[in-house]
Amino acid sequence: MAERTLTQRELNRALLARQLLLERVRLPIPRVLERIAGIQDQYAPNAYIRLCSCLEGFRRDDLTNALVRRSVVQATLMRETIHVVSRRDYWPFAVAVRAAQREWFLRAWRPRPKERDLERQAKAVRELLAAGPRRTEELAAAAGRSWGWSSPWLEHVRVPPSGTWERRRANLIQTADNWLGPEDVVETDALDHLVRRYLAAFGPGSRKDITQWSHLTIADIAPVLERLSLRRFRDEAGGELLDVPRAPLPDPDTPAPVRFLPTWDAVLLVHARRTGVLPEKYRPLVFSTKMPQSIGTFLVDGAVAGTWRFEDGHVRWDAFERLGRATAREVADEAERLATFHA
Repeated sequence: MAERTLTQRELNRALLARQLLLERVRLPIPRVLERIAGIQDQYAPNAYIRLCSCLEGFRRDDLTNALVRRSVVQATLMRETIHVVSRRDYWPFAVAVRAAQREWFLRAWRPRPKERDLERQAKAVRELLAAGPRRTEELAAAAGRSWGWSSPWLEHVRVPPSGTWERRRANLIQTADNWLGPEDVVETDALDHLVRRYLAAFGPGSRKDITQWSHLTIADIAPVLERLSLRRFRDEAGGELLDVPRAPLPDPDTPAPVRFLPTWDAVLLVHARRTGVLPEKYRPLVFSTKMPQSIGTFLVDGAVAGTWRFEDGHVRWDAFERLGRATAREVADEAERLATFHA
């Protein structure tokens, strides 16, 4: 049977539906994070802003309280970047990317460190954390400023009140097993889980898309794709797209409301390029050497149409091109909602 070809518009609406950007939902925060495969959270307010765009009735305290209760956690995971994920997803994600993170670290650092030295340093940090969370400054003073080099050999999390809206610097550290409990998944199951989460949240996607999101290699995921029962499609160029069964594929004419996104939102990154959420002509305006931390954006009809910033109690927004009157009103209304959330 010939594989169905999906247009970019169909892929766009599939992504928006799975990322909960077609309509706000009422779900517990951990379930939302599992649906969207976590939130990249290099800047602490990002997770709050992203949840505001997909959760009905969301308040800032809701996420802070979830972090305190440990139903969600903030840690370095995919692409060696900070993410907020559910407690249930933490260990599968951490175990799945562990080997790739270690290999990347050993290749990237010059001079190349010896793995046994990093293991020894990780053990020393673990002993320091046995009595409770420590600030990064304390760890640097006790274990040396290079303590973070051993991070891939020591799964750790950032614990509240650090890394929250109220205290944005994420500098309070604890080991993952002390904070969440011991590792509870084997590597093969963890890899299967990671790939399923990606496809359910961002698919249909290619093998390369999975690797760009996770920083695994094609060789890492090839056995996973053999084990899993997946749907197969084609993109308009004939490339293979993979997907989990029964994931939503909305009608391409489904209306897409205006939504505001934080900096470095995952739907704008290269692994989701196939969906056209970030038009290529605007990519240099969002990710540029002059703005290395990216910039907040807003979507119109499922694509980035401009940028925004919070200033003097208001969300100031700038469209890349002239908007129609009705669309501009919708953007202004959503901006007011976000300003109220900030306040």
